[in-house]
Amino acid sequence: MTENNGKRQHGEEYDETYDVVVVGGGAAGLSAALVLGRSRRRTLVVDAGEPRNAPAAHMQGFLSRDGMSPAEFLAVGREEIARYGVALVRDRAVDAVRGGDGGFGVVLAGGRTVHARHLVVATGLKDELPAVPGLAERFGRDVLHCPYCHGWEVRDRAFGVLATSPLSVHQALIVTQWSKDVTLFLHEVAEADVSDDDLRRLAAAGVRVVPGRVAELVVEDDRLTGVRLAGETSSAEGGFHAREVLFTAPRALPRTDLLVRLGAELRETPFGAYPVIDERGLTTVPGLWAAGNASGFAEQVINAASRGYRAGTAINGELLFADLDAAVARDSAAHV
Repeated sequence: MTENNGKRQHGEEYDETYDVVVVGGGAAGLSAALVLGRSRRRTLVVDAGEPRNAPAAHMQGFLSRDGMSPAEFLAVGREEIARYGVALVRDRAVDAVRGGDGGFGVVLAGGRTVHARHLVVATGLKDELPAVPGLAERFGRDVLHCPYCHGWEVRDRAFGVLATSPLSVHQALIVTQWSKDVTLFLHEVAEADVSDDDLRRLAAAGVRVVPGRVAELVVEDDRLTGVRLAGETSSAEGGFHAREVLFTAPRALPRTDLLVRLGAELRETPFGAYPVIDERGLTTVPGLWAAGNASGFAEQVINAASRGYRAGTAINGELLFADLDAAVARDSAAHV
């Protein structure tokens, strides 16, 4: 582990210096930090404490951790990185600048500025939910977004799918693997925007298609019982549609502010703008890495942890060879 605690780095003032600063204490950030700590790298994790999966009582699909609560998973991860000397601070990184040495100065909301030779951004994304009364309160319970995360737990119930774009047709078709009673509420999607091919697929899968906007969720005894369409009352024919589970696709808001500030190139996707990275997670800015949902929309917990691990191993190699090359250059200069 590099033992450089000085406050001055190439003429710039810092409170501490690290080999690596990891911004984000979720699965990706903790995984990267674990690898780096085990590699004897002086590492700091900056965690604002806003995990995307906080509303969920359990996480599924992570081999050996299936059913564990997200909070317990993160607590175990924090204990593991501490064993290897990784520091963790509860704070928010509000700015980052490129240092004169090619490293990074990371400004924390608490007032500290720390130096990093390499910077990992694992800040994830934020889910912006459809503005339907009652929906946000049920999110992670009986309002869900990922059938691979929760489909088994709600299997064979009456499903609804709240469409937020034509891509919601895909979601409606996928969830038929867990229930054969599925209704697609077009909500924000016009009937004309659903292709003929998709209509045939929906019919073949037995998915009912209901046009019109959903006005509210109906909840009784703390459980979802159905949805009501706009302009319809409880007495109107078809006004109430009984459903036990509602799937929807939130709008993803990538937390890429630090990447943008540092000049990382972004690529547009149907789910937002994400950084251009290589297979290891390196962005177009040398020394700047992205992992987890800060690097892509579809990174489940197990995938995010894998991304963090891969970035951690790559960073250790980059640091090692940079130091060796610098030593060779100094030795060569000394013998000139």
